[in-house]
Amino acid sequence: MSQKSNILNHLKSGKSITPLEALEEYGSFRLADRIFVLRKEGYNILTNIIYENGKTFAEYTLLKEKA
Repeated sequence: MSQKSNILNHLKSGKSITPLEALEEYGSFRLADRIFVLRKEGYNILTNIIYENGKTFAEYTLLKEKA
């Protein structure tokens, strides 16, 4: 399975994903690009910016299936 497919299935399962999770679970160094492509395909994905322990990173969540 491709990284994009793995990330999409992860999101479809109701879980959010961060860049570190994408790297550890799917070997994806470019999660933001995979999210960009999924959005272009019509998926409604929310970006939540997390501030934790002096670090800032994005967390992505699928809001609903595309029409």
